[in-house]
Amino acid sequence: MSDTLEIRKVSKLFGNLEALRSVDIKMEAGEFISIVGPSGCGKTTLMRIIAGLEEPDAGNVWIGGNKVTAPGPDRGFVFQSDSLLPWRTVWQNAALGLKLNGQLDAEATERVRNMLELTGLAGFESYWPKQLSGGMRQRVNLARALALDPAVLLMDEPFSALDAQTREIMQTELLRIWEVGRKTVLFITHQIDEAIFLSDRVVVLGRRPGRVREVIDVDLPRPRTLAMKRQPEFVAMVDRIWGLIETDVRNSVKEDATNAA
Repeated sequence: MSDTLEIRKVSKLFGNLEALRSVDIKMEAGEFISIVGPSGCGKTTLMRIIAGLEEPDAGNVWIGGNKVTAPGPDRGFVFQSDSLLPWRTVWQNAALGLKLNGQLDAEATERVRNMLELTGLAGFESYWPKQLSGGMRQRVNLARALALDPAVLLMDEPFSALDAQTREIMQTELLRIWEVGRKTVLFITHQIDEAIFLSDRVVVLGRRPGRVREVIDVDLPRPRTLAMKRQPEFVAMVDRIWGLIETDVRNSVKEDATNAA
């Protein structure tokens, strides 16, 4: 199964609200791309279209040459919330997607075991979600998505609910896991430094209607460590992207304040 992802001229309307306008993104197999932009620029809407949970009003999404028309096993989704079922153990949660798809044979069971080991959860298989830290819960969420062996991994602000220190550790853990399998990953975040640290390219979306303002190549060596965030070239890239979205972010904040008044 090819794991290229093409978003071709995708637009989306919600009544009179234009959420996305002619978004074009092409990802090569094994590429890690992040999307950043101000609140309300359509990042999550775009992700839902790619996942097959929303239909575009114009344009299409293609994965491996196949047009996306509905959710499918070629896409793994990691949400902001870990969405673990509290009455299921770590093992049961990690295997849930495969079980629901009727794929939990001996080979799939071995894959779940491998994914739990890869995500640092070996030995925690019988634990309940309430016994885990926030970071560990998101690791289970990631293991569940990877166990499906999707062509493309979609991640919608998966670390946003974590404290700052855990978030940084999870960034390094995600890169470690990604280096092993080199999945095609599309990652949404509000954190510019997170996007740069993780990605091969960063797609900057403009304020509603969401549209591609610029695509930034992250020409920094891999493997990466957190110390890289203090290097001048990294800081310069953060400043460059912030300069692209600062006005949009400030306008979004003013709009939110006006609507709340």
